[in-house]
Amino acid sequence: MTTTAPEATAPKAAKPMRATPARTRAPRRSTPLTIAMLAALAYFLLPLFWLLIASTKSAQDLFDSFGLWFSDTPRLLTNIKETFTQDDGVFLRWLLNTVLYAGVSAVGAALLAAAGGYGFAKFRFRGDRLAFNLVLGAVMVPTTALAIPTYLLFAKAGLVNTPWAIILPSLVNPFGLYLMRIYAADAIPDSLLEAARIDGAGEARIFFRIGLRLLAPGLVTVLLFTLVATWNNYFLPLIMLNDTNLYPITVGLSSWAAQAQNGGAGASSDMVALVVTGSLISIVPLVAAFLLLQRYWQSGLAAGGVKQ
Repeated sequence: MTTTAPEATAPKAAKPMRATPARTRAPRRSTPLTIAMLAALAYFLLPLFWLLIASTKSAQDLFDSFGLWFSDTPRLLTNIKETFTQDDGVFLRWLLNTVLYAGVSAVGAALLAAAGGYGFAKFRFRGDRLAFNLVLGAVMVPTTALAIPTYLLFAKAGLVNTPWAIILPSLVNPFGLYLMRIYAADAIPDSLLEAARIDGAGEARIFFRIGLRLLAPGLVTVLLFTLVATWNNYFLPLIMLNDTNLYPITVGLSSWAAQAQNGGAGASSDMVALVVTGSLISIVPLVAAFLLLQRYWQSGLAAGGVKQ
């Protein structure tokens, strides 16, 4: 008698486990920190808001209407036109002078800082630490303390009352050199430089073809810092320049403000409106520069904080 073996039953497939979504913790909020942030935001934005509102008012409305709101008859375009036509259009001359001084100084200072920082970070020579410590010491020296010695030096060289009296001192940026040294130490691998040297590239070619490209984010950061510092510089142009046509915006608007204080009532009101409108126009190029270079600046700060 033959018996048949029972059929093998296939094991049942296990039911797939449902992945339970991980609970995300809600971000913690701090009321005191939020209040402090809003207070800081108001501290920085409120003067800009007032400047924008005041630039739309007439001379009379500046003193009669509420400072943080528009008047019944806004006249921003009229104020801008009068600012550019006052004193035969000297404001446009001041604006172009400021663009020249700040632009040349920013580009030159950024390149010099990149070269110096690259040299301190990637080369070892006798006295390199002492020289770098001198750079750190120069960061602590206020620029106003060097204005009079710089004037005496430039007077001996015959460069007073020339654009070079503003551009040349602005090319020296100890903080920018320090920043580029820290950035170059991590942003440029030593192995990449050794590979370029093995291929026969010279040091100058390595710096301009490889180093500058890797230092571009940090370069933009130094460029922006120098651009703002030179654009807002007041004391150095005040003692270096005597010709009104060579004034930057800071000194030019200060001269208009002095005329407003020394003139009669009507002249004072008109000049105040021009000074306010000119101040608004003067910050537009800086805001545009920050918006255009913002992504390079932010990536430079982030990359400099992470070791490669």
